[in-house]
Amino acid sequence: MTYGTGDPDEGKGAKSTLASSVYHQLRDDLLRGALESESKLRVEWVVARYGAGASPVREALNRLAAEGLLGRHDQRGFFLMPVSAAELEELTHTRCWLEERALRESIAHRTAEWEEQLVLALHRLARADRRLPDDPATNNPEWEKLHRAFHRALISACRSHWLIGFCDQLSDQASRYRLISQRGPGTERDDIGEHRTIAERTLDGDADGAVGALLNHYRMTAALCMERFNQGYAPLAAGKARRVRK
Repeated sequence: MTYGTGDPDEGKGAKSTLASSVYHQLRDDLLRGALESESKLRVEWVVARYGAGASPVREALNRLAAEGLLGRHDQRGFFLMPVSAAELEELTHTRCWLEERALRESIAHRTAEWEEQLVLALHRLARADRRLPDDPATNNPEWEKLHRAFHRALISACRSHWLIGFCDQLSDQASRYRLISQRGPGTERDDIGEHRTIAERTLDGDADGAVGALLNHYRMTAALCMERFNQGYAPLAAGKARRVRK
């Protein structure tokens, strides 16, 4: 016979671990556009998909809603936030605005350790394959992690955890648009060249040049996504329909 420890927090810890696991799995699926066919995320459906109980699932869903990655209707459950050209335009404008300040602050307060971390982040990104070798239409999850790490390293010396947190939140939203729009054949683009230019100008202490390269990088991504809107690409065009669906 097995006995519990008697610790009243033991069950809470297990629940928290399950909720965290569901949160990370669901978050990854949201950001890579794997759930775009689901207009609503009912608790029962999420329980079945991720193999967790209703309580940790609700905790994970509430956390994602608080971060803006899910919407929530009172008494009516959770839903995927709709995508739209107008939302993407506002998102890009706000992200450029905040990350310009974060990058300028990082350059102003640069340290040798920060420079080393940025060089390492660029090196790791350059060595990774952007697309999966056996599925060229799909982005490599490992590249996505390294891409996120590079952009995070750029602004990590800004000395404001609030600013970094806001930038992280906007990065999540931007990644969702980018990954949805990049499914299928994409426009050829020198991704690593763009990132290398940003890093080189940053390391040279050229704040204006670094900011210009970074904002051009984000605006080019948004422009490519806008092309998909104009082409009526299904996951993006569906955003208009979902916005009015109740």
